[in-house]
Amino acid sequence: MTYRVIAMAALLGSASTVHAGGIDRSGQSITALFESGRYAEFSLGSVSPDTSGVGAGPRSAAAPTPGANSGNMTDNFLTFGAAYKADINDQLSYAIIYDQPFGADVDYPAGTGYFAQGSKAEFNSNALTGLLRYKMPNNFSVHGGIRVQTIEATATLPNRPAPGATYNVEGDRDTGVGYVAGVAYEKPEIAMRVSLTYSSKIKYDVDTVERVNGATVSTRPTHIETPQSVNLEFQTGIAADTLVFGGVRWVDWSSFEIAPFAFGGGTGNPPLLSYEDDVYTYSLGVGRRLNDTWSVAAVAGYEKSNGGFSSDLGPTDGNKSLGLAATYTRDSMKITTGIRYINIGDAETTLGGGQTAAVFEDNDAVAIGVKVGFTF
Repeated sequence: MTYRVIAMAALLGSASTVHAGGIDRSGQSITALFESGRYAEFSLGSVSPDTSGVGAGPRSAAAPTPGANSGNMTDNFLTFGAAYKADINDQLSYAIIYDQPFGADVDYPAGTGYFAQGSKAEFNSNALTGLLRYKMPNNFSVHGGIRVQTIEATATLPNRPAPGATYNVEGDRDTGVGYVAGVAYEKPEIAMRVSLTYSSKIKYDVDTVERVNGATVSTRPTHIETPQSVNLEFQTGIAADTLVFGGVRWVDWSSFEIAPFAFGGGTGNPPLLSYEDDVYTYSLGVGRRLNDTWSVAAVAGYEKSNGGFSSDLGPTDGNKSLGLAATYTRDSMKITTGIRYINIGDAETTLGGGQTAAVFEDNDAVAIGVKVGFTF
């Protein structure tokens, strides 16, 4: 019985195409490290969000466009991933994993009459993680390594810092280094594995240019820290050819902010982007091997709504999701395809004064993905 075929379907549904809290995208899973023998995988995901809000009222400085619809302010995006794993000897193995852990694509349509119309923001990241795993004789193992990560960001905000003005900020690509450490327990006879992995925060001083109406107002660097996180992932067989799997991910989003000097870092104004609360993301699923060729899986996800106000650049609060996946196995190749529906949690935004500027409700996203794995 090939439990790992089912686990591949779980990975696609729960990590690689998730639309999670903050600007989380990949879930930073290290599942490839636990594959048998020499193994390589490649993945591609496409996410199509539909996120819109309506201006709240009555009209005021904090709620300037009551009744105006923002239109869909989230662009579709692609995610890429790859991994290579090999054994050094019976106790030691290593993996190299590429992912795009954090990202945002915001584009408020123009001509809607909504106060944030024309606002744009983009945040991109790429990470390469090198991991080493040591197996102990008591079914425990420890793993750890280094993560090298790059980030870059841009944003354009009309009517900032005053009506009729346009604020623009460009942050150059910068590279930072963090670390990963964890422990796992396995019981192969029942396909059981529990792993706990910590990923450190990564610090950057991003070269930044800020402009208002095209005139440069600051070239001071912006200090950014991508957040620390903890992943708890598990799987276990519960019957012949049947596997239960899931996980919990905690991300320290309450310590994350982007505050360029002229916008907020040197003025005392709120940051360009920040979050009040940490985020916990839960997933639980079941997989079934149908025969030597096909396996299927279903996974449900949940992220608690924290309440309070959200940023105009990320007006979501929690989510619920359901994913379905199937894996086709032929010789040493595994092809997993999956689809996931995400119900995005309702959120409110504000321009200050404790008053609601807009309400975002009944939003969702659809994610599809494919992953190809080779054992050789």
